[in-house]
Amino acid sequence: MGYEAVLFDNDGVLVEPIGRSVLRRATWEAFDALGVPDPDPDDVDRLAVGVTPDLLATVCEQYDLDPERFWRARDYHSSHAQRAALRDGRATLYDDFDAVRAIDAPRGIVSSNQQDTVEFMHDFFATRDLFETAYGRAPTVRSLDRKKPEPYYLRRALADLDVETALFVGDSESDVLAARAAGLDAAFVRRPHRESYDLSAEPTYELGGLTDLLDVEGVPTRGGA
Repeated sequence: MGYEAVLFDNDGVLVEPIGRSVLRRATWEAFDALGVPDPDPDDVDRLAVGVTPDLLATVCEQYDLDPERFWRARDYHSSHAQRAALRDGRATLYDDFDAVRAIDAPRGIVSSNQQDTVEFMHDFFATRDLFETAYGRAPTVRSLDRKKPEPYYLRRALADLDVETALFVGDSESDVLAARAAGLDAAFVRRPHRESYDLSAEPTYELGGLTDLLDVEGVPTRGGA
């Protein structure tokens, strides 16, 4: 039996990841916008990537900042910084992206990036119409409890597509764990930035790129591509 749909993580799978320095600078700007012009660099790093609600609350308490207000500012600056990076050509679609077009099944995106950023990226690349549904995070603290490895957004995508069986394609352990939690098979794409990345959770498939996806049994392709 084939997959009824194929879902993708975004950054590092469809689109080249934005450099960490861009996200770090955006986090610094969020501190500055809220009256903290010289935060501890370690705190900036901690709130740039991989943030949890508990970590956010701990850091914000040190600066007497409201976590919700800070997180809205952080996501705002992060989204705008990523848009600027795309416009400047510092990130683009991977050169094997056309494999996505060859899939003859509903497609969707489930990302831990901001919803506005995901939508902007695919409007910018004129690829939004390829995906029947696309989820990123809302700019709220609550969204941090819902992002991968939680299956919340994957389940919403499945409901949107009205399917039960799907393959989720990602580039991180959180992607593999989210797929498992949602009862889906997981394909891990080992891009160059993941060359030495260790997984403790085993994916259903490990791929060298998106073109390999077309050879996975159960993935419907156009014209037998």
